[in-house]
Amino acid sequence: MKLLTTFVLLFLAMNVSLAQEKQELNCYNKWSQKFEERGAEDVADGTYTDVIITFRQGATADCFNGKVIVKDAKIQSFYIELEDGTYEQVVRIWKTDIKDLTIVNGISKTVISKDNVLVNILWPKKIKPKKASPKKAAEPTDD
Repeated sequence: MKLLTTFVLLFLAMNVSLAQEKQELNCYNKWSQKFEERGAEDVADGTYTDVIITFRQGATADCFNGKVIVKDAKIQSFYIELEDGTYEQVVRIWKTDIKDLTIVNGISKTVISKDNVLVNILWPKKIKPKKASPKKAAEPTDD
């Protein structure tokens, strides 16, 4: 009986381990990974309508198209794009100060809302192009 119990516990532990490995990345993790792999160009002051705004809580994330105003290398305000093409400003009560919200490697520093939602803004068009792979040398010939 002890052997059977041990076997069942071992089997369950292996299944849990495999399930954790198969856990899918959310939209923020996928974008973040791409930025980390390639790097990003600096974000200059201006108004951007080609950003992605992410809202994360726990292991889940929602990513929306948006608009951001950047001045003095800091985010002044940001907006979610609505289905009709208009924008609605993101207004929340923040735990962290958003006055000094800077951008590093194409992603804003994380800001946290009172209800523990993590928010980041991403500039996908600032991702650097994929680096070229090394060109392999030709094989020797009998010429």
